[in-house]
Amino acid sequence: MTKHVHFGLLGPFELRVSGRPVLLRSARTRILLAGLLLRRGHVVSSAELIEAIWGLRQPDNPRRALHVCVVRARASLAGAGAEGAIVSGADGYRIDVPPDALDVAVFRHWMERADAAANHDDVDGERKALAEALSLWRGDALADVPSDYLHGAHGVRLAEQRLQAAERRVDRSLQAGLHAQVIGDLAELTARHPLRERLWAQLMTALHQAGRRSEAISAYHAAHGRLVEELGVEPGAELRRLHATILAGNGAGGAPAHIAPRQLPSEVAGFAGRTAELARMHEMLDAHENGVVNGSTVLVVSGMAGIGKTALVAYWARRVADRFPDGQLWLDLRGYDRRAPATAQQSIASILGALGVPVADLPPGLDEQVGLYRSVLDGRRVLLVLDNAYRVEQVLHLLPGEARAFVLVTSRGDLAPLVAIEGAHAIQLGPLPPDDARRMLEPRLGRERTRAEPDAVDRIIGNCYGLPLALAIVAARAVARPHFPLAAIDRQLTSIENPLDRFADPSAAVDVRAALSWSYRSLSPAAARLLRFLALHPTGDVSVAAASSVVGLPQTRLLLDELAAAHLISEPTPDRFVMHDLLRAYAVERVATQDPAEEQTASRP
Repeated sequence: MTKHVHFGLLGPFELRVSGRPVLLRSARTRILLAGLLLRRGHVVSSAELIEAIWGLRQPDNPRRALHVCVVRARASLAGAGAEGAIVSGADGYRIDVPPDALDVAVFRHWMERADAAANHDDVDGERKALAEALSLWRGDALADVPSDYLHGAHGVRLAEQRLQAAERRVDRSLQAGLHAQVIGDLAELTARHPLRERLWAQLMTALHQAGRRSEAISAYHAAHGRLVEELGVEPGAELRRLHATILAGNGAGGAPAHIAPRQLPSEVAGFAGRTAELARMHEMLDAHENGVVNGSTVLVVSGMAGIGKTALVAYWARRVADRFPDGQLWLDLRGYDRRAPATAQQSIASILGALGVPVADLPPGLDEQVGLYRSVLDGRRVLLVLDNAYRVEQVLHLLPGEARAFVLVTSRGDLAPLVAIEGAHAIQLGPLPPDDARRMLEPRLGRERTRAEPDAVDRIIGNCYGLPLALAIVAARAVARPHFPLAAIDRQLTSIENPLDRFADPSAAVDVRAALSWSYRSLSPAAARLLRFLALHPTGDVSVAAASSVVGLPQTRLLLDELAAAHLISEPTPDRFVMHDLLRAYAVERVATQDPAEEQTASRP
């Protein structure tokens, strides 16, 4: 670019050249540019751009019409000093602009800065980074971009990210004691999002801690009225407990003497199957309550990325929540995440905070914190869920040691030392059988729609390889296109040769390739190399001898065990190993980018 060009999508579409606005009168040009910018640096298929621009009312020759739009958009950008920004790709186009030229990318940058500050317990730095991120918003995302497709695929997600950032900034401000300063912002946010209970809780907390008790109580009644009037439901347990705390007359910022947190997340829509695993979890809980197990019961639920570990645990935990009257605690250990894994001290501080222990009251040393943690939990009947664990060290300090506690751990690794040292029980999840996959899709897509096209549903299930994450991604696309026949969704899926590209998404949180990458990064270099070359083996299973011939190393069995422990391969029968189809596709990609061609040839049987 010969001039400083800036694009804005966090509000009405904005194009500025050296600080001066450039007006784009054509709505189709704005849609095209927005669609490309939201996938900056990646090729966006012609089919997706056509759907974004015209929806169901496509012209007679949509590809020619798209080409005309591209020509006009290129001309507009050339006049603005951004000549050559739009590049033709394989059956599509991409736009190449630096991250600082797009407000969405700058917003993500500041959110990453906030995450980094949070990982270092820098409350002030996190709050300032969140303020910078929120300052980029000029209104609703894509405000004057008239595309139902883009609003459904991206606008809703961006709006949720903005709201979460605002809630998080308020939390940090309250933590810093800036109660009065956030009351005005919260009054505006609750007016705009009156059904968001967390915002009402924050407003009540800010008012109460600022010494405005009567207004905090009034805020509760306002929230109660809106929820009953519009949804026909009472406020949730958290809001009711906060109201009771304020009514009880605890001092500003005070907490009840005995808090019973309710931190379980919402269930994943359309959960299905896992009958045997659920039955075993119920049996373990029954045995635990009947005193068969001494000490706290620990259960590790493991499996490959996207296999549905968190969904299973959330589903089960909600059904047994009433058996844990002293609270249900849920903690993300960030084991496989772009953020740094949670440390034991961070986790203990988070749990104790949820139980009403102020951060200022925590002792400085880890051993002392563990002692306080176990003392607080002593005698309490609690469910503790430690989600997304990476290493055993993240978990060991968090085991209460109290016979009334039940601990659930999810991980992509098998966390074998927990079984060996702590006597933990283990459940390993495999791919969903076809019948369970169908039961998962039906509530998401609608019974009428799925039963009208059973063959298309069967093909979609087969192409998702039994992976719940892949099924969820395809279901989301079908929901976003309610007028498309499922056969068309299936054709779009099968037209993509690379299986991983079928489940790609701008959001790394729901992208199969991104999910697998974090498991791959956890491997030792030797195990990663073995995984790559195992993917080149032509048969569906590999023996130890065949694997040894691939890498030519004496410790091949140990490397195979490392891969199996990480759930990147499985050992269905002794000394025979198999790899999931999507993992195989990912490993083949890594071979192509990491290993010389001569090594690839030498490793093929």
